[in-house]
Amino acid sequence: MKPGRRIAFDFGDVRIGVAVTDASGSLATPLRFLQNSEESLISEISLLYDEYKPIYTAIGFPSHLSGSESQKSKSVAEFAARISAVNENPIYLIDERLTTVSASRTLREAGLNSKSSKGEIDSMAAVAILDSALNQERIQGEPMNRYTK
Repeated sequence: MKPGRRIAFDFGDVRIGVAVTDASGSLATPLRFLQNSEESLISEISLLYDEYKPIYTAIGFPSHLSGSESQKSKSVAEFAARISAVNENPIYLIDERLTTVSASRTLREAGLNSKSSKGEIDSMAAVAILDSALNQERIQGEPMNRYTK
């Protein structure tokens, strides 16, 4: 795998979970979640790109269990377009089915309840999205579903 950090976002109407890899691109770690507010969101994301200098971005792409796109898919595509305006590295839309369920279970097993750890759930979901992208990259050389404008 190509060395370098990767970053992932779990887009939500209220909060956006964030995760990054280490410099080798092998271990995903949650960061603090971002508030999805129009005023500061893109500037906060720009600061993350400046700090971590990721070689690509993975964004959770919601779809129904059947595989068809969900209502929220349009919002995620708009978010990807906004990110592409501040970073020219590749963006991949990663199937996020069941990532929030998995993140909730992981935190519950760690002794945290879902009500008091909503932000942590979002960032742990971003870790799951990034882990999925890394697995695809290991198998295929890059994640599937590259975003194009």
